[in-house]
Amino acid sequence: MTTLPNSAECRCLLPDGRTLTVTATRRPRANRADVKCALAGAPALCERMQEVVRLARHTEARFDSRDQVVLSMDIAPLPRQRDWELAAVLADRMVRGVYRAARAPVYAQGWSDAWHLGRMTGAMPTAAPPQPCTLVVGGEGGERLAHLGALSGHTDPAASVSSARAWFPLHSGGINDSLAWVEVSVHPLERHGADEEDTIAAPGLDPTEQLGLRQALAGARHFDGRGLGRWRSVVRFGENRFPGNSYELALVLADRLARGRECVPRGRLIASGCSAAWHAGRVDSVEGRAPKLALILAQALEGDRVLLPAAWRDGADAFAAALKARGASLAWIERIGMI
Repeated sequence: MTTLPNSAECRCLLPDGRTLTVTATRRPRANRADVKCALAGAPALCERMQEVVRLARHTEARFDSRDQVVLSMDIAPLPRQRDWELAAVLADRMVRGVYRAARAPVYAQGWSDAWHLGRMTGAMPTAAPPQPCTLVVGGEGGERLAHLGALSGHTDPAASVSSARAWFPLHSGGINDSLAWVEVSVHPLERHGADEEDTIAAPGLDPTEQLGLRQALAGARHFDGRGLGRWRSVVRFGENRFPGNSYELALVLADRLARGRECVPRGRLIASGCSAAWHAGRVDSVEGRAPKLALILAQALEGDRVLLPAAWRDGADAFAAALKARGASLAWIERIGMI
């Protein structure tokens, strides 16, 4: 099982220029309240923070109530400032192991009037946070987080546009190695008959990269049987530049999740693989097997689902056992749709 931290911090850049830090501390519950706020002289703020965190927990696939989480702030926001709400939610999730950022420190800005539905609103920070860091901003469009489910790759069931994420190991042999995400958003087409590749947009990629991505996605949908000519799609990546095509399996799986063609895992869906024949559903191996397995093992969380090429299976018994001990599941696959 994953070892949980005793405390976690998430920072927020307030509109007035100050930096607020939300600290979450975990301890045995011992018949106490599940969430406690330690904010001297601010009972209304305490009450709101408890409400935000408890409502946001309703969007989690699984909840362990054996621990108490104590939340505190190093400074008090102004009465009508709500930018800190997302920071409180993420700090609560980080200390319980529900969310793990790619790199520390973590900055978050956003709020919601419907935390129990996981829907986010927010604004960009007034100043840029120090780099490197993880920045999570609530709201619609671009790199923002529109729904809490996106943190683990899940869709918003109430949205007209279905979006899902999958993660893939991004290995370059440096300190920036991480699990990167790819997100596919699909919207039903009112008129059929358009060329499949023309309905797929991938902002930020150069023409050659877009062509490879479109061919992979169109080929995998062809294997689906009923996947062609039905969707207008937008593909986004958490990282703008990276080499190789090892993201392809994660791309295809995110697309299948968004279209309701894949079983939704409790946590994130993590994959690495490519194919020279996506139209046949085949999954081929990619380079960097050893460092990518190590990276996945280091960052996997309880509830994650890991899908890797069947060609990687030989000699990976220790990896499979260690991944299982962390509470994640693993499948070696030769074809999509047969997992």
